[in-house]
Amino acid sequence: MSDAAANAMKAGLEDVVVSPSEICFIDGQKGRLVYRGYDVDELVAESNFEEVTYLLWYGRLPTRKELDAHVKALSSTANRKLPPKLGSMLRLFPKKTTPMEILRTGVSALSAWDPDAADNSREATLRKSIRLTAQMPTLVAAWDRIRSGKSPVAPNPRLSLAGNFVYMMSGKKPTPLATKTFDVALILHADHEFNASTFAARVTAATLSDIHSAVVSGIGALKGPLHGGANEQVMRTLEEIAKNAQDDPVEAAGAEAATRLGRGEKIMGFGHRVYKVEDPRATHLRGMAAELAQAAGDDTYYRMSRRIEETVLAEKGLYPNVDFFAATVYHYLGIPTDLFTPVFSVARMAGWTAHVIEQHADNRLIRPDSEYIGAADRTWTPLAAR
Repeated sequence: MSDAAANAMKAGLEDVVVSPSEICFIDGQKGRLVYRGYDVDELVAESNFEEVTYLLWYGRLPTRKELDAHVKALSSTANRKLPPKLGSMLRLFPKKTTPMEILRTGVSALSAWDPDAADNSREATLRKSIRLTAQMPTLVAAWDRIRSGKSPVAPNPRLSLAGNFVYMMSGKKPTPLATKTFDVALILHADHEFNASTFAARVTAATLSDIHSAVVSGIGALKGPLHGGANEQVMRTLEEIAKNAQDDPVEAAGAEAATRLGRGEKIMGFGHRVYKVEDPRATHLRGMAAELAQAAGDDTYYRMSRRIEETVLAEKGLYPNVDFFAATVYHYLGIPTDLFTPVFSVARMAGWTAHVIEQHADNRLIRPDSEYIGAADRTWTPLAAR
């Protein structure tokens, strides 16, 4: 077998390059994440989510005039609000419907009210990208309040996308710390090369399907516990350990992590297919978790997380990925655990739509081969003789 054939047959397409892209670069050996040539560390320090979405979609940083127009489009009530009939439809779903199921259905339904739904031109797709990115926080927050028997909070056009989401969740003006923290979390989750959900979106886009269909494909892939759902599992693990701890939950966290590793179990939130050192996103999220814990006056979950981190590194040499500290960050922001993955999708909408735009700009149908390993040369046997 040739080297090329062996490479193409790697399970899970690990290390297999399937397409060029100008959007995102990951250096797994050095622990770097780069959007359009800009290191994410610099974007976190100097930028905001709105400016990052412009960078991802247009390939460059905006001028002041361009950024002002872009922010206005993303914050306008017309783009942020949900169609009234979609709001009515949400009230018909059983309250036990999971938030990711709501997103999967809600985004699909949004295409029915989008004036550019059938137009795949770059200009129309950019307009749809703005609407989808603006509507996603509203959809997540609306469902959380509807399922709790509350009325949705109307979006506030004077707030940033991050601040507006925190506001719509609680109905209260967000603190500067909450707004800044969530904005950084959005930047860190905005894109991550050809991850499972982005690749799913690009495969759909490559058929020249519409952007809503491509994003629904991405949501379906993100819903899985091995992708976006990992952050929820991290928080549930922390909650379970804290609930069952006989004494100090921090010590219990370390002991439980060691016990699970000893049984050969996987602890969610550690290790990564690409990063061989610490995930740079985890570095930022760890720091924000510490700051939020101090502000909350209760750092139990943060200290539990640190003890688990120390144990896993010592026992297995694995570093935390983006999901591990995202869990404690979202917890301290008051976001319900089953909304962690939908919050991931709020950020990743920027990346999914950027990839759809790029795919449509230079399209080729994505149709890989498989290696057939089934039976061969069988002879048909009549039913009566079987």
